[in-house]
Amino acid sequence: MRDTTLFIAMSLDGYIADKNGKVDWLSGHTPDADDMTSYSEFIKDVDTVVMGYNTYHQIVTELSPGDWPYTGLTTYVLTHKSIPSTKAVKFANEDTCSLVRALKQETGSGIWICGGTGVVQPLIRAGMIDRFHLSMIPTILGDGIPLFETASTAIKLKLLETKSYNGITDLIYAPR
Repeated sequence: MRDTTLFIAMSLDGYIADKNGKVDWLSGHTPDADDMTSYSEFIKDVDTVVMGYNTYHQIVTELSPGDWPYTGLTTYVLTHKSIPSTKAVKFANEDTCSLVRALKQETGSGIWICGGTGVVQPLIRAGMIDRFHLSMIPTILGDGIPLFETASTAIKLKLLETKSYNGITDLIYAPR
């Protein structure tokens, strides 16, 4: 069975975007430094990306317009919009957990849960995240889109690894 990893950056106070949905604060101490080291290592073991439409839209309009950054990976975008799929990007109007459950049964390598909260939260509630790779950005936003919702039960995690570079700290956990 394939593993699912939530690989995501968040502010020190737990937000994945500011209150306007922007992520222009995602950098370490030195903005021009290479902050992609942990991503480059992580992506080697991934062949599938799962994201919501808002994340997809932000990638193609703001973060990487005209240049799809996940070439060579199969991307699933969960949306209620009727958008034709391409070879690289498959638009799916289905339940997040059902899609990921089916993907985990297929042959392949890792599944990256990319974001946003509409994709992440159902998977957390269903216990379907095998690894949490959280990159803590040295920024306190004070408000924004939180990564975690209020939960009815605690989710206990086991620390697997930490890495620090350019003021960013990666915390890598697995469920206990």
